[in-house]
Amino acid sequence: MIVVSSCLAGLKVRYNGADSFDERIHLLIEDKKALPMCPELLAGFTTPREPAEIQGGSGEAVLDGKARVVEKSGNDLTDLYIKGAYATLDRVKKLNATTVILKESSPSCGSSMIYNGSFSGEKAAGNGVTAALLKRNGIKVFSEKELSTLSEDNLL
Repeated sequence: MIVVSSCLAGLKVRYNGADSFDERIHLLIEDKKALPMCPELLAGFTTPREPAEIQGGSGEAVLDGKARVVEKSGNDLTDLYIKGAYATLDRVKKLNATTVILKESSPSCGSSMIYNGSFSGEKAAGNGVTAALLKRNGIKVFSEKELSTLSEDNLL
């Protein structure tokens, strides 16, 4: 089983109430090879919500207590992002999923790039909080941008 970001499946769960629909993800779900999941909704966030970015590092630094996730207005959401990451990990393990496809650039789901924490639209190399936790636990994590380069053997 593959777990995918809910927004890639077409669910309107992004911070701005939109989705990031990806036809390839939709087909995986239709073929019953994937299930959608949103770490931020699992943490208790609502849609829409204020944009958030990691400040002081990446998802690994957040997990290690060296960085934080904040809303644009400055509210610290670190604990909720960590809660969502652990809830996602728990569900991924219960599903025996070994692969997760996450939305790039998200403070939860970015698997190689995240916004740099300045709310300027600039990105930096790094993982979101959920991506970092899943990787630490041996789960294969890919972004939707990598999907076209992967074979089905890589995914399952």
